[in-house]
Amino acid sequence: MIPGTHNALADPRNDNVKIFINGELFARDEAKISVFDSGYLVGDGVWEAFRLHEGVLVFLDLHLDRLWQGAASIGMALPFTRDELIENIWQTIRANAMQDHVHVRVMITRGIKKTPSQDPRLTISGPNVVIIAEHKIASPETKEKGISLFTSTIRRGSPDYLDPRLNCHSKLHEVQALVQALEAGADEALMLDIHGFVATCNATNFFMVKNGEVWTSTGQYCMNGITRGNVILVCERHGIPCKQKNFSLYDVYGADEAFATGTFGGLTPVIKVDGRTIGDGHFGPMTRKLDRLYQDLIKEETDKNRK
Repeated sequence: MIPGTHNALADPRNDNVKIFINGELFARDEAKISVFDSGYLVGDGVWEAFRLHEGVLVFLDLHLDRLWQGAASIGMALPFTRDELIENIWQTIRANAMQDHVHVRVMITRGIKKTPSQDPRLTISGPNVVIIAEHKIASPETKEKGISLFTSTIRRGSPDYLDPRLNCHSKLHEVQALVQALEAGADEALMLDIHGFVATCNATNFFMVKNGEVWTSTGQYCMNGITRGNVILVCERHGIPCKQKNFSLYDVYGADEAFATGTFGGLTPVIKVDGRTIGDGHFGPMTRKLDRLYQDLIKEETDKNRK
């Protein structure tokens, strides 16, 4: 089993899931898209990930807000409403008889190109919409054991050339960062911003704990994480000091605890950074408390939106 924040328990049901492509459902091994697709050719598209928990797509509006904002930021008009996309998601979920512990990925590209090119004027179709729903439970072993990070030399970019908050198909710089981390023997990458402050991980957001305070980056150079925002929310609700601030590796190496956040894994302890043990190298008490409070928030969201 590959360690990391996206480490899922094996589930044979995923071999036979039906995948939504532009209004039709296909068997997994028959789900295909053109090689002239904008996403394949030049990474031109946006995506979003959702969790189905006890029959509820939790934090649905927050995820849809981020998806529509991403499409607007790349100048891609979506020819459908939020309600229509939600119905497509539910169509996919129902076709796979899913109810709980499900990860849904929605990918929207600009469409089919007339010829390989960056130029959006050469797009000859509407946006392509692909929805993949899989049975996915985050590995309890990974969550309890924690992960190790390596600080990559690949920086999170400036918002004037590729805004780090954009959930787009162009993820090559994060892949490069992860490759460096793997080659260094770590599980995932920690990435700095253009000023050398800690920004984010390659696929999740980063937090550290020091003297009872929770720290995370300013948000200017990190992914616009829904789980990140929810952790900040539960800190505010429960009187836990949480600072969005600039901090460096100097601070991280001396942290009491650290953890990463993401839609799939929730909160995952970070027990090593660049070979240095963080705190006592275990799932720390503050991380456990925040994990419990985050699960309570999911339950609150589920109870409120249960059909």
